[in-house]
Amino acid sequence: MYKNLAAALAAACFFSPAFSQTAATAAASVPAAAPVAAPLKVGFVYVTPVLEVGWTRQHDAGRRAVEAALGASVQTTRVENVPEGADAERVVRELAATGHGLIFTTSFGYMEPTLKVAQDFPGVKFESITGYKQTPNVATANARYYEGRYLAGIAAGRMAKSGVAGYVAGFPIPEVLQGINAFTLGMRSVNPQAQVKVVWLNAWFDPPRERDAAMALFNEGVDVLAFHTATNAAMVAAQERGKLAVAYHSDMRKVGPDAQILAVTHEWGGYYTERTRAALAGTWKSRNTWGGVREGMIRVGDFGSKVPADVQQQVLAAQKAVGAGQLHPFSAATAAVRDNTGRVVIARGQTLSDAQILQMNWLAEGVQGQLPH
Repeated sequence: MYKNLAAALAAACFFSPAFSQTAATAAASVPAAAPVAAPLKVGFVYVTPVLEVGWTRQHDAGRRAVEAALGASVQTTRVENVPEGADAERVVRELAATGHGLIFTTSFGYMEPTLKVAQDFPGVKFESITGYKQTPNVATANARYYEGRYLAGIAAGRMAKSGVAGYVAGFPIPEVLQGINAFTLGMRSVNPQAQVKVVWLNAWFDPPRERDAAMALFNEGVDVLAFHTATNAAMVAAQERGKLAVAYHSDMRKVGPDAQILAVTHEWGGYYTERTRAALAGTWKSRNTWGGVREGMIRVGDFGSKVPADVQQQVLAAQKAVGAGQLHPFSAATAAVRDNTGRVVIARGQTLSDAQILQMNWLAEGVQGQLPH
């Protein structure tokens, strides 16, 4: 998520915080660079409830992976339903003040509150997930979601009988545009005439509107759906309508056993465990991490029952190529890539840099409509 949408992101959440904590032993207070006496108290702050699937679910799976890997050397606390803004600062400050030596804040709108609290607790280590500002005790991390979107696009391109897919999108920020464009380019790599219709919600978490948008797209004739929202409402709609959909964040076959093509899954357990282990060892340092398939932070799989074996094999082979650095979603290997106005956005033989991807402000050829203003 990005700074110009901070206010909008804050408006998307209307929950009151709820604490959940494991164990009851306090961590020792030690200098920042020294090994930590176990157990290390590790805090996690979530912007939505912990649902069965979705963004927060995957982060909580990461928290549980830390517990499983490090056992009695850690004690984790989770705080869910925390609105971005003043409430976030209060929660993060309370965690720091109660002996938590490492705190993961898992929404962009938490970045500024995290930085503010970090100034007052220089001995505490903070990880701002999807943030972009680092200090000596604040690291940042995000995932290359667009890699999974491209791979999902390959499957959608093979499965969409009409050649037209729908996309329910949150906000028109670079992260979402990366996903829409990568998905479209993945579809058009197997069906050059593929089209993608987008509905903008200007919300991350609004299950009724997510469902309504999905139904509207199905009414317009799309037979495959992707979405960048926080719940499984669009997948449920696809199941009800006998259509197909790409799960996001988590495997959603429980609610879409016939609808799910595959899932683009976010895997935080490895990253969270690595960073917690470093904090315990006294080797933790602030840094920026942007990991994808190669780093194990993005994975596609969990294919639905309607996906033929050859489609599964094609997607998995492409995933292997992405992980090996042999395939890049935003590379114009054989022909220039154009936006949907005809302008060349990636010259033939060129690959977008990370800086260009992070500033993406265009819609790929094949995406119907214009960016909202």
